[in-house]
Amino acid sequence: MFDLDDVQDKATDLINARNRDGGHVLLGLGLTVGFALAATALAHKSVKPRPTGGSDQPITERPRGSLGLILPAMFSATTLSALRVWNAPSRPERTRALGFWAAAQALNAVWIALRPASRRLQIAAAMSSAGMAAAFAHEARQIDTRAGKMASPLGSGVRLANRIQPD
Repeated sequence: MFDLDDVQDKATDLINARNRDGGHVLLGLGLTVGFALAATALAHKSVKPRPTGGSDQPITERPRGSLGLILPAMFSATTLSALRVWNAPSRPERTRALGFWAAAQALNAVWIALRPASRRLQIAAAMSSAGMAAAFAHEARQIDTRAGKMASPLGSGVRLANRIQPD
């Protein structure tokens, strides 16, 4: 049987909103989701079409393969983690963690917009994005263990993504 109170309790626990007023939770939801969407939209708007090998028409494609399906879910998990951090008690550590999250989102948008082609720049993009994600996960874990775990990439997940991603 579907119990609305149970669903509400689980949602409240998921976003760490216990003892927070609705306005604070809605503001946090708007800020985290809005910032993530704005960064993504900015990156996609700045992507210039690249000509394909045999066509006169330039095209821009979404990432192919399973990794293209996994990445949005991963970004959603970090956004949900940031919302949990937002709903934690106000402390300087919370501000620092949210700053790392915003910086990671902005950095990822920059790398998407730049679309590095050389191996060296691709490695720089991957390492800097992973470093910012790790910094956020570390800071988030100091505030809320569950938020930190949500933001931490799992080695097994990365290994699986690398196996299923076509070259």
